Amino acid sequence: MDVYVRRGDSFWYYSQLFKMNYQLIVDSNSDTDPNQLMIGQRVRIPGYVGVAYQIQPGDSLWGIAQSLKLSLDALLLANRNINPNALQVGQTIRVPLRITWPIVKGKQEYTYDMMMNDISRLQRVYPFLQVPPIGKSVLGREIPEVLIGKGDKRVHYNGSFHANEWITTPVIMTFLNDYLLSLTNQTSIRGISMFPFYQQTSLSIVPMVNPDGVELVLNGPPQTEPWRSKVIEWNKGSRDFSGWKANIRGVDLNDQFPARWELEVARNPTEPGPRDYPGPKPLNEPEAIAMADLTKKRDFARVLAFHTQGEVIYWGFENLEPPESEVIVNEFARVSGYEPVKTIESYAGYKDWFIQDWRRPGFTVELGSGVNPLPLSQFDEIYQETLGIFLAGLYM
Repeated sequence: MDVYVRRGDSFWYYSQLFKMNYQLIVDSNSDTDPNQLMIGQRVRIPGYVGVAYQIQPGDSLWGIAQSLKLSLDALLLANRNINPNALQVGQTIRVPLRITWPIVKGKQEYTYDMMMNDISRLQRVYPFLQVPPIGKSVLGREIPEVLIGKGDKRVHYNGSFHANEWITTPVIMTFLNDYLLSLTNQTSIRGISMFPFYQQTSLSIVPMVNPDGVELVLNGPPQTEPWRSKVIEWNKGSRDFSGWKANIRGVDLNDQFPARWELEVARNPTEPGPRDYPGPKPLNEPEAIAMADLTKKRDFARVLAFHTQGEVIYWGFENLEPPESEVIVNEFARVSGYEPVKTIESYAGYKDWFIQDWRRPGFTVELGSGVNPLPLSQFDEIYQETLGIFLAGLYM
């Protein structure tokens, strides 16, 4: 919600008026010096929206404020040109409304457009979020990163490397929304206050690494050629893409990283298809390149790649992982009930490459159990299991 500075106003006053954390107001106005506010300057108040209210007979601003449990000055601040002594029946004013409910509705077939719309809405309500693009998919879809927090510890979460594992995206987005609600309403998640994490940790999230693939699984082949004909051909003529893991070029994005990539080539398909084709060379696909570039740029302390399925957490690669990885994964297992597995005969994955090149903790978390794509009936259970991992990823 936007307000406009009056004589004597300050960010600290706004934080008291709206019962909002001072730092969140500062971070929502990163282009503004809190010590040099100018009269008439716009200030964003996170966690609020302004809603229209039509004046009824007998209304007064004081009465409206009382009924909505707002201070009178909060109402005046939201209506900078109003004369409180000359209200007219039918006049429309703006009422500050604190957001206490989730914007993200994750338990549905969660498309790329839904994700982008939710990110846009979240950023409007929580302007301390940063949403830089990290690159584009083969079909030109922008791949967003969401940044939250100001701490020195740099943590990264991602989802939907594999197209038919798209349920990881709404699970991640649901956590993001819950985190934001906790921050702006000063509530806890599982008894844990979230603001210390905001201060200590810079969290990077790429909710959907493979948007073209997700759209293929959920909505069928694209209308544009040559991709429509190609994916149907690679899918052996079938228009059922529920088994499709790859990107739109038939390359498995989690087999694209230079971590013993040649071993994946030796045992996997040699041509594009629904799954397991590592591509003609490492980091050949724009989505994989975007993730690699992001990881180099951010210099993460740890990464968690969310996949489905199996209720296991893979945490090792070629014995290159640091000793702290075992401590962290055991906490992940404790809070989720998932089984920690150090190694598996698999190479060229994102977490493999991260462990190999940085010698830091990297994890592949396999959510849920069954056959991909997992049914939405598992969503609530998966989210509750994963919530502990999301939280532990911040505090460990």
